[in-house]
Amino acid sequence: MNRVRIRDLGINIGRYKTGTYNAITDIAGVMVGHTTLSYKGAENRMVQTGVTAILPHSGNLFQEKVLGSSYVINGFGKTVGTIQLQELGVVESPILLTNTFSVPAVLEGTIRYLLDQNPQIGDTTGTVNVVVGECNDGYLNDIRGLHVRPEHAYQAIQSAKSGIVEEGCVGAGTGMSCLGFKGGVGTSSRVASFGEQSYTVGALVVSNFGEEKDLRIPGGGWLHRSGEEEKMPDGSIMIILATDAPLNERQLGRLAKRSTFGLSRTGSYGAHGSGDIVIAFSTAHRVPHEPDQETISYSFMREDGKWISQLFEMTVEAVEEAIWNSICMATTTEGNKGRVREAVPYHILLESTHKGEVLK
Repeated sequence: MNRVRIRDLGINIGRYKTGTYNAITDIAGVMVGHTTLSYKGAENRMVQTGVTAILPHSGNLFQEKVLGSSYVINGFGKTVGTIQLQELGVVESPILLTNTFSVPAVLEGTIRYLLDQNPQIGDTTGTVNVVVGECNDGYLNDIRGLHVRPEHAYQAIQSAKSGIVEEGCVGAGTGMSCLGFKGGVGTSSRVASFGEQSYTVGALVVSNFGEEKDLRIPGGGWLHRSGEEEKMPDGSIMIILATDAPLNERQLGRLAKRSTFGLSRTGSYGAHGSGDIVIAFSTAHRVPHEPDQETISYSFMREDGKWISQLFEMTVEAVEEAIWNSICMATTTEGNKGRVREAVPYHILLESTHKGEVLK
């Protein structure tokens, strides 16, 4: 059976409408690319991993930065670049996602990409701040094999495109597990009117958290199935938010915090070992690396009205649906050491959602 997104099952989340692609790429200029590694390696070890790249725009990100922020829901993670992002409030590189042990290789590949684009980096100007996030795919992937190399990050960036985003077992989501089933990459968006303007919020996730007992069915209840569940590590999730609304870095930090509510609606409670981290950026303004004047003027959304709260609600809905898309689009995957992570059976979602009952 072909895998479909949650809306294709007739399950709609939230009250706001989605963008054209119901993806983070509904924000003009945002592009997503993947490099997927899925094969049997030496000594029958299964490689199920990869890299996902999110580009805020198609230009030179080092020369034309965008405003950004980050938020740590639970800090059991190994991200790179978030300290400077919080300090300076700008994203100046593609945002890369991968597995835990591949952060150094992906960092190197992204630096090489930016050095090729910008000969002045580290010479006539400063260094560059690269943002890399991770989740632990070691249940299905031979994570000790360090199969992701710098060139895979480079390839993911070069393959990035707008429009439809591949979801499920692709890129950084190839070896991930979520809520007892196969997880992976998922995305969603929300669009609303703000006076005479229309703004979009998009989310992309790599889902790798929770056990089956935690799964909360949309519009239904908790999932309870007979049989003992294998104990899994607490896992993680990386959440990337994009918007074209004119928000400053502090406001983007507030937006990022609201991802917590979308995550919790799916059943997460932020377990001890779950690295739940959010990166948010706005494409409304570009910050030049070398301004030609001492001051720069930007306009931002006011916060004493309903608009900012509307963006918060849109964020919650987009994050929740992105997580569900990551699960619904994922396929059953054979992993390392003979382990298998099954795709979620759609009847579990449909029976409980339509009947309003908890499946026994």
